[in-house]
Amino acid sequence: MSRPIYHVDAFVGDGRRGNPAAVVLLDAWPPDDLLQAVAEENRLPETAFVVPGPEPGMQTLRWFSPRVEVPLCGHATLATAYVLFRETGAGRERLLFSTRSGTLEAIRDGEDIALDLPAAPLRTLPPAPALRPFLGEDPEALLAYGDDGLAVLAGEEAVRASRVPEEGVLEALGLRGLCVTARGKTADVVSRFFAPALGIPEDPVTGSAHCALAPYWGERLGRKRFRARQLSERGGELRCRWEGARVWIAGRARLYLRGTIESPLPGRTFPEAGKG
Repeated sequence: MSRPIYHVDAFVGDGRRGNPAAVVLLDAWPPDDLLQAVAEENRLPETAFVVPGPEPGMQTLRWFSPRVEVPLCGHATLATAYVLFRETGAGRERLLFSTRSGTLEAIRDGEDIALDLPAAPLRTLPPAPALRPFLGEDPEALLAYGDDGLAVLAGEEAVRASRVPEEGVLEALGLRGLCVTARGKTADVVSRFFAPALGIPEDPVTGSAHCALAPYWGERLGRKRFRARQLSERGGELRCRWEGARVWIAGRARLYLRGTIESPLPGRTFPEAGKG
């Protein structure tokens, strides 16, 4: 049984192509190995799978990189909300998603979509000399949120000059990925995100990283709202609002293509509703 698939660029901006995500609409959950095989076949930073929830406006949402399932993905959530708002009519102005990171909300915000996500608690890490060859300097601060690291650099030029850590370097520090950030010249805050262990050497735009960037820079800048730019090759634009335990991240999405997907595994099909 084939299923609809959409390729959506999330957090696009003026001349910035954003982060591509696949969105696959399902009737019921297939086995996890089938979901992972689809994500591997897509070879996009994330593939989002969505199943209708038990009540109107509620969807169940999961995200897979080409290698593993992840607990939270901002850009693929934005892409999913875009598809449901614009392509399927699942919600008019508001959507709720049941996820591994709790209930997430998406609302229309003019031409943008705003996401209500959990703020990420930060903890201090000890110095990590192994990162210096890739960052070009010792960070002003080295922190962690969840399984990822956050390195605060001296300025936008240092963020632009940083390089993807060799595979194994981050794992040796107990990290899944690394966000590098600084005050920006072209936006209030700039960043990049590296995650070679996930099959994503550099993520084009990382919504989940802004769950940590919003409280960190909210305190340093002394304000709850700021504009952020991710300095990857594709680039992306985000508007952030820090509200204590929650973070609102808003951005724009653009449909690249729509189609249908068959099972990538021989002899396997997607289940119909009530048969998963």
